[in-house]
Amino acid sequence: MNHLAHALVADRSGTSLVGNLLGDFVKGSPETRYEGELLRGIRLHRRIDVLTDGHRLFRRSRARIRNDLRRYSGILVDLFYDHLLARRWEEYSEVPLPAFADRVYSELEAARDELPDRMQRFVSFMIRTDLLVSYRDQEGIGTALTGISRRMRRRNPLAGAGTELTRIENGLGEDFRGFFPDLLREVEGGWGSRTNAPRPGSSPGEGPRTLPRERRVR
Repeated sequence: MNHLAHALVADRSGTSLVGNLLGDFVKGSPETRYEGELLRGIRLHRRIDVLTDGHRLFRRSRARIRNDLRRYSGILVDLFYDHLLARRWEEYSEVPLPAFADRVYSELEAARDELPDRMQRFVSFMIRTDLLVSYRDQEGIGTALTGISRRMRRRNPLAGAGTELTRIENGLGEDFRGFFPDLLREVEGGWGSRTNAPRPGSSPGEGPRTLPRERRVR
């Protein structure tokens, strides 16, 4: 899933919005640096990515991408799903999208000092372009794809891939309407409590690992 969907999942599950969005910018074991709500948000982000990649409707959406873009189908469907979510926002939230986006930007800005440098730069781009609201429009999707393309090390065709959304939007919409409610039911059922979820591999009654204070970020 992409940024707007992860932010909404954080809101619906009662987990850290900043932590959920951190998930794309933290590699390896997050326990070496983060704890509490931020760590729980990162774990949920990763759980959502696993659920998404394994869902039959998400896989069907990836198969709709034309062959010359198939290598990037995961990135494209993630972003195109954010477009569909933004267009159908009122079905999933009582808060208007611009107000929700402003809250996301405010929380990220307040936590800026705790974010990796790469994420700090992305947050500046997100706020400057009003990225989450811009996902409603094809132009906004084009801007997002251009940004992704520039951040990738290797030459790629993503900057011009926005036209693929027009070609397959009806089919993607059908997939998304089945997929996203499934995802929300999963996270609201399993992550609705604000207590820390056990770390992967821990026993059900085992609490979160205690880390040296100087290495942790709340």
